[in-house]
Amino acid sequence: MNTTTTTTVATPVENVTRTPRPAPKAPKGAAWTEPEVKATAPADPAVVAELARLRAENARLTAAVDKAHHVHDLTCKVSDKRGMSVYGLGRFPVTLYKEQWARLFAFADEARAFLKEHDAELKAKGE
Repeated sequence: MNTTTTTTVATPVENVTRTPRPAPKAPKGAAWTEPEVKATAPADPAVVAELARLRAENARLTAAVDKAHHVHDLTCKVSDKRGMSVYGLGRFPVTLYKEQWARLFAFADEARAFLKEHDAELKAKGE
């Protein structure tokens, strides 16, 4: 009788070639959140350092642009009802008719005096 012996050789895990899984894609129209970026980003220190540098530069440039736009962002337009609308003071425009603007401008010195007198009581935007 012939007996055949089969020998099984275990392959070390290090020698197994695996195809890397593709990184997941963000849903259409959605941005990545920070944990998802960290989960898929390479751990290369140079890449991490460059990302930190670019984020800091982006924040600095965005702040500079915002500061520049806030100085000159007041605009005037004639409204549909033929009043003057001033845009850029808040979320909505301030719209008054000619005679209302004239009264407001005549009151400007009193308004400035009031602001100066009550400066400690008044809150600035962002405080």
